[in-house]
Amino acid sequence: MIWVTWRQHRPQIFVTAAFLALLGVLLLGSAVEATWYVSAHARPGCPEPALSCGDLAAALARRYDAVYSVFGWMPLVAPALIGAFWGAPLLGREYERGTHRLAWTQAVPVWRWLVVKLSVLGGVVVAGGLLLSLMVSLWRPVFRSGGDSTFGNIGVFNMVGVEPAAWWLYAFALGTAAGALFRRTLPAMALVVIGVTVTMFTLFRLSDHYAEPARIELSGTVVLDDRDARLVRAAWVEPSGREIAEPSDSGCAHRVDVGQSGKNAEAWQACLFGKGYRYAVYYQPPSRFWRFQWTEAGILALASVALGGLAVRRTLRRPG
Repeated sequence: MIWVTWRQHRPQIFVTAAFLALLGVLLLGSAVEATWYVSAHARPGCPEPALSCGDLAAALARRYDAVYSVFGWMPLVAPALIGAFWGAPLLGREYERGTHRLAWTQAVPVWRWLVVKLSVLGGVVVAGGLLLSLMVSLWRPVFRSGGDSTFGNIGVFNMVGVEPAAWWLYAFALGTAAGALFRRTLPAMALVVIGVTVTMFTLFRLSDHYAEPARIELSGTVVLDDRDARLVRAAWVEPSGREIAEPSDSGCAHRVDVGQSGKNAEAWQACLFGKGYRYAVYYQPPSRFWRFQWTEAGILALASVALGGLAVRRTLRRPG
């Protein structure tokens, strides 16, 4: 069965391997070139007279805008493609072509056929996701001179650690279940794209509840020092200690003039701090990175097992 699985699905394996190889070349080439660029324009710590860290980050962003665009869409596009081209055809194409009648009348029982296929292909999918995570993890340090965030940026968070493997496995299981449900490939592909998108935004909303957020009160600034923290919410604190969304009767003018919004906001905040107001920030510290990684990966793994079980059950109930 393993040999048959390889023969049937080697096009997907080859295409995915080529995609990862091409992406690896892109990341490696941009990282090497960016390293030369950084060494030519700034020394460690960004001292004068070289470019400041902020200017250097902006220069890198302009120089590698195309690479950033590819990277920005990858957390959503990669799982959707895996689900659409690995999971959806697994059963959907068998039903469409009628080849399931031949495959499931051989000496190998249907349940074994399903378990071997799901196990082998699921393992390959997980390995591909981990390989992608490794490449991204090796690539990103070159571009972190501007304080880029690994934990606070949800897109980056979904591309490192165990997240890519978990998302790829979930998308594969979702596509397999959709193929068993619709018995057609194209509707299953559409469901995968919608399902991955909805799941990603749902987990983004739920992630604030993976752990009780830490709280800190700021005075003199509304910017948290730790740029890698994941912000949950913020509120103003009156001198009496009561939290409010925004002071309305503080006596500080909150003007919004065209072209002066930043300066006016700073003046308004300085006035509030001078009157004894404080700014409370609720956030998830970067030290919880792996806790959030394993929590979300566990949710996706359980969902994958449930979807795989649904696909097996529906197939066994309607084998014809």
